[in-house]
Amino acid sequence: MPEMKRRRDDGEEEMEIVWQSPANPPERQDYIFQDGVRYVKPYYFEFISHVKNRWAGKSIVDLFADEFKGRPYDYYVSAVKSGRIQVDGELVPVSYIVKSSQKISHFLHRHEPPVMALDVNVLHKDSDVLTICKPASVPVHPCGQYRKNTVVGILQAEHDLAPLFPIHRLDRLVSGLLILARNASKADVFRQQIEAGMVHKQYIAKVIGVFPDVEQVVNANINYNAREGRSTVEVPSSGNSDSPLKGKTACTKFKRISTNGVHSIVSCEPVTGRTHQIRVHLQHTGHPIANDLLYLSNFVANRSSADRTGVNNTNNMKSDESVEKSEEEDFSIDPMCTNCPNLAPKGYDIHEEGLWLHCVRYTGPDWDYECPYPNWACF
Repeated sequence: MPEMKRRRDDGEEEMEIVWQSPANPPERQDYIFQDGVRYVKPYYFEFISHVKNRWAGKSIVDLFADEFKGRPYDYYVSAVKSGRIQVDGELVPVSYIVKSSQKISHFLHRHEPPVMALDVNVLHKDSDVLTICKPASVPVHPCGQYRKNTVVGILQAEHDLAPLFPIHRLDRLVSGLLILARNASKADVFRQQIEAGMVHKQYIAKVIGVFPDVEQVVNANINYNAREGRSTVEVPSSGNSDSPLKGKTACTKFKRISTNGVHSIVSCEPVTGRTHQIRVHLQHTGHPIANDLLYLSNFVANRSSADRTGVNNTNNMKSDESVEKSEEEDFSIDPMCTNCPNLAPKGYDIHEEGLWLHCVRYTGPDWDYECPYPNWACF
């Protein structure tokens, strides 16, 4: 495990930093639970990137200030001077001009975004397959600023389950059945079946209004805008039905399970697998998911206070005893960190709620896995 020691001008050792890498597995003691939220104790981590052609010719400080705007300019000056930003493994002056393809290392005090403090319940486990009930708000695998606060990380830390190979994905705010292979060969079998169209998927959603009592099949192309992080349904322009559509073809089957006159519980069977397909197709039917702020559009103003309450699913919150114990634990404060002393990085909602969208079943040629309904699906 690499170490870095900083010394004051008088030569006396000031602090010792132990840097982590992806090779350092998450551990149970890495997590802190407060008020129904799971945090990760901040830790030191090396981010590596290579100089792109459009970056070449910039000073090392200007490069970071222009491309990574989450921290102030003065931070990057200090990071270069202290060796927390290096080029090809070497310390450089703040005026250093970078060249194409050089390796840039940014050693920083990493604060992961928080997630809801819900258990990752194991549903089925054998030598080849693990199925779990994924809690809402937790990403499946490391991505972006999430590394330990992921399903894979939590399963490794709290259940000593590794390696794991997710064979499908659920959006971070979606809960429900997640299938993970326990070896690469089994993962390949699952992926081949999915690619061959041999796998059937079923979700449930809680939507606004009384959904029709006959099956609805939505065939509507979907355009995903990565910059906005949302999809739109693409329909032919009026009077120009022969105009080619640019979006990807998408099909979802919907069937009402129950209704209380205000909301409906709807079975959702995606035939294709486009980004946010179920969410945007439900919006297209006029019955968006009742707490989906991204796709409620003009429904937002009419939402009841009940729609704004947090999701209550089949997973259990961490016990009060574990929360109280965890709150007593502290973590190291880094004098250069722009997020300390807070546990969460700046800009994240620590009281985020999960979507009322839940994966309940996956069926293949010779296998069938299910997940219990969440509490919000019961009227």
